[in-house]
Amino acid sequence: MTDPAVERDAAEAESAFSHPPVAPDATAAYGEHPDQVIDFYAPRAPGPGPAPLVVVLHGGAWRAPYDRHHVTPFADFLARRGFAVANVEYRRGSSLPHQNADGPVAGRWPETFDDVAAALDALPALVANALPGIDPRRMVITGHSAGGHLALWAAARHVLPADSPWRLPAPPQLRGVVALAPIADFTEAEARGVCGGASSQLLGGPEHFAARLPHADPAALLPTGIATAVVQGRDDIVVPHEVAEAYVDAAAHAGETVGLTILDGVGHFPLIDPAADACAVVSEEIAQLAW
Repeated sequence: MTDPAVERDAAEAESAFSHPPVAPDATAAYGEHPDQVIDFYAPRAPGPGPAPLVVVLHGGAWRAPYDRHHVTPFADFLARRGFAVANVEYRRGSSLPHQNADGPVAGRWPETFDDVAAALDALPALVANALPGIDPRRMVITGHSAGGHLALWAAARHVLPADSPWRLPAPPQLRGVVALAPIADFTEAEARGVCGGASSQLLGGPEHFAARLPHADPAALLPTGIATAVVQGRDDIVVPHEVAEAYVDAAAHAGETVGLTILDGVGHFPLIDPAADACAVVSEEIAQLAW
């Protein structure tokens, strides 16, 4: 007998991935590797002033087969609501199966983190050239699943350990972060087997997990002082809501309030599906921070 939760997840994924890719208005490189690029989308609708910038970090368990193209309909959805959008690509794991992995291995250490840090550092100059007239001071980072992890991590670079090569001397200039079904607490994610142990793979395997956790796990990088909201489907079987709740609890213990919106009857993929009501909720969460 087919599991109804699995059937629903498959139907939601099919809907989210059914939209044709949307070409960007401009693309710029932030490094020499082919994956070190950012696609820019100009706002399609007028707003009350210069458009804010939404930085999108795609998901896919940090694995190579999943690139930025699957979130281009989501980027276009945001652009049609008056946002300028920067859709960031970054180096991910191997395309080949790993002997201890459920599918291709997840992420590269340290390259995945190198790229996200470099992209965000290069973004002000790149966006000024690609999308003149937008307001980079009203910048919000959003990301889905593994990209939600990277969004939270990017906003926490100023609280990384002192010896981290990615540490910033001051908080990044952000209006906030909206993390969508994020892999936000690595210990909880590993305990639940999220994405076939992808968090451990991202950090280089079990032998490196504990030592690298303080440099990579959003739940260990608190408080940030950055306005943070998490949007999560209650029926998500890819990244269960308990992972987001563990992060929110960790923030509370650190003295920081993180907004948590749990959507009933929603799984993993409607959060980035322009055809789903959940996507409109995401847009509103971003707007509340950006405007």
